[in-house]
Amino acid sequence: MTAHHRSPAPGRVSGAENAPAAHAVRRVGPDYPLMRAYRTGPYQLTIADVAAHSGLPPELVRRLVALGLVDAERDARGRLWFRPSAPSAIARVRRLRDGLCLNYVAVGVVVDLLDRVERLETALRRSERAAKEPTTWT
Repeated sequence: MTAHHRSPAPGRVSGAENAPAAHAVRRVGPDYPLMRAYRTGPYQLTIADVAAHSGLPPELVRRLVALGLVDAERDARGRLWFRPSAPSAIARVRRLRDGLCLNYVAVGVVVDLLDRVERLETALRRSERAAKEPTTWT
């Protein structure tokens, strides 16, 4: 994802435009929700970003990664990077844990089953649509 070229907000220091590509610059404010500048690929959020947007302490976010409930990638320095969908994945885990009174291992099983059901339903809808389409012969 590339950064939008806009002037900095009042009181903010500019200079991110000249930052090296490997250096992630945190953009904050309404113009940059859940976005990292100069970080490409699907993993763009730091642990601080995810913790702030999910309302959890960073240590609990690390624990969710260790349990396999949230996907993250480690860079060469060992820092965790998350997909923009990580806060919603954490919200899903919290809803399951709080709503069904499950431990984290059980939440992982339920999340896996829900994901599998979703994939199967998508495949079923796709095959039903394909069966309804008329076959044209030329």
